[in-house]
Amino acid sequence: MVASDLQQMPIFASFSDEQLAYLESQGSQVALKAGETLFEEGDSAQGLYVIVAGEIEISKRVGGQTMVIANVPSGSFVGEISLLTGLPHTATARTTMPSRFLKYEASLFDAVKASPITQLIVMTMVQRLRDTESQVQQHEKLSALGKMAAGLAHELNNPASANLSAATQLPETLAALQTRTLNLYAAQLSGDQLAYLAELQSQWIERIGKADDLNALAQSDCEDVLIDWLDDAGIVDSWQIAPLLASAGIAVDELARIQAQVGGEVFAPALDWLESALTIGDLAHTLQRSATRISDLIKAVKAYTYMDQAPVQEIDVHEGIESTLIILQDKLRSITLNRSYNRGLPRITAFGNELNQVWTILLDNAAAALGGKGNICVSTSLENEYIFVEIADDGPGIPAELQKRLFEPFFTTKAVGQGSGLGLSIARRIVVERHRGMIHAHSRPGDTRFQVYLPIE
Repeated sequence: MVASDLQQMPIFASFSDEQLAYLESQGSQVALKAGETLFEEGDSAQGLYVIVAGEIEISKRVGGQTMVIANVPSGSFVGEISLLTGLPHTATARTTMPSRFLKYEASLFDAVKASPITQLIVMTMVQRLRDTESQVQQHEKLSALGKMAAGLAHELNNPASANLSAATQLPETLAALQTRTLNLYAAQLSGDQLAYLAELQSQWIERIGKADDLNALAQSDCEDVLIDWLDDAGIVDSWQIAPLLASAGIAVDELARIQAQVGGEVFAPALDWLESALTIGDLAHTLQRSATRISDLIKAVKAYTYMDQAPVQEIDVHEGIESTLIILQDKLRSITLNRSYNRGLPRITAFGNELNQVWTILLDNAAAALGGKGNICVSTSLENEYIFVEIADDGPGIPAELQKRLFEPFFTTKAVGQGSGLGLSIARRIVVERHRGMIHAHSRPGDTRFQVYLPIE
């Protein structure tokens, strides 16, 4: 290894050749095979390790189980906290592939640790950084949870209100139907006429659930035509009946046929009876549609959180993206959403709920950048050995000088108080460290793209 190897690492990019040569001369090379341990949780600090090539997995024992905290790639260093604080390692570092390190012995840092005040400052600084990040992450999670809960409450409120309204009207309408049924039988219609009305009732109820929704202008025009015809036929309160008939697609020629079949004197009670049955069908359709909407939202939440499922499993990225879009529907309501999916993509083994957090962060940022108006495009494809997911928006863009800092913890382009600066940092950790993928950002005015690469294997 030569000094130029170190210079390729971002952490040493600003060092001169002389400084890099000195750093190399002070360290010793260490090589480990895949699966070997660099240090164990509880071990005393042995030195500072720079990862020259390869990758290490950082894990910690929590509640009797081993939890993977991060995967640290080459170009990083580990062991610095224990080295500077003098405390034992709080996690275990193990290689995931053949790796090479440059090790700096603990004795090189004795001068730094010799002064009690220096050690106190370092320990205080580390603890404050941990506390700050923990508090901000907790606030970020609670804030995201609050936003999600508010969005779900809004989405659930509409179908729940529709259900309550339909359930309230149903008893009154059933009572009216009973009365109108008796009135119809009192008219002494023939068996053929009753059979005709019964068949017509069944057809109308079926049509109310399948009729195409009309725009406001077309609906109003249909109602006006029906009201004029019903008035001419001597129907009282025609304006109350016309909206329901129009929504079911009932035209005046059908009403004329009914009038001819049952006679002018019986037409009014027959129409009243049909209208009551049609109203019950409409209420039943409302109940079914609202219950379906509530059920779909619950399914989306369960899919989004992978409730009652193992953390790691085979997933279809499209299912996660779609459940996230449903969860964020309230924020995306006034935004035009375009999908370009390659449905032939293979399933991958992943932390499904964590990837959904990534989609949430990227989509929420895109919606915020658009300010409620604009276009978002979500596309998927296969790029070599990676599943490629791109979320693009046509917002104002991110200044070029800020783009290189987007994934830094606590860095945000939002106004003070509107963002913690941890969203994209968390997204990067999930994609890069948890799934060994890649995440990139490209932005110019009118075209901002966040690209996620997830390895198939």
